[in-house]
Amino acid sequence: MTPHNEAKLNEIAKTVIMAGDPLRVKYIAENYLEEVKLVNKVRGMYCYTGKYKNKEISVMAHGMGIPSMGIYSYELFHIYGVETIIRIGSCGAFSEKLRLNDLILVQNSYTESNYAYTFDNNHINISSSSEDINKKIEVVAKEQNIPYVKGDMLCNECFDLYLPDKEAVIKRAPQDIELLGSEMEAFALFYNAKREGKKAACLLTVVDIPKEAEGLSAEERELSLNNMIKLALETIIKI
Repeated sequence: MTPHNEAKLNEIAKTVIMAGDPLRVKYIAENYLEEVKLVNKVRGMYCYTGKYKNKEISVMAHGMGIPSMGIYSYELFHIYGVETIIRIGSCGAFSEKLRLNDLILVQNSYTESNYAYTFDNNHINISSSSEDINKKIEVVAKEQNIPYVKGDMLCNECFDLYLPDKEAVIKRAPQDIELLGSEMEAFALFYNAKREGKKAACLLTVVDIPKEAEGLSAEERELSLNNMIKLALETIIKI
């Protein structure tokens, strides 16, 4: 148990799906899992443990932003002995190739955050997902005929729709990476996984296209991300 998680050490599975929204976690638990038990509700960050096709799995909320993800993923890896985390989340699109509901498999996460510097005195601003988990995701995507785009994302500390000059942020990024869009948590997840010798991946669904003033409603964000959920669950069976 921690100040943020009341689950006992044996109540969280070795493989966890994380989502920012506690209601999305609740939706997954109620619609996809069997033998479900709510093991954490501290601060409303629900964590459920159950079975998907006889595979034990936990689904847990991580909240919004690098600090929140940093706390919850660190505790899962370091204290609860979790081996693999797959984040499923939403993002805004920068690339003109992307459309609403497109699915992204994140390869590298770039941030201007000082998370790594504050934690470990490391000047690191790019962190990568686990290659072997990404390969498993790609195999499952092909099997399930789920289209996706693989690439790099900005892990932002500000909600991209509120930024007065998004282009300035993009231009400050290293020139050898092409940012498909923006989310707010993957860097901390990837960094903590590598720090703890564990594995992590991130799947994102495009819910905002700022340049075209398009976006999904809060209800649509919660309920219409089933391809991403299915892809994460089916991948876990292969882990």
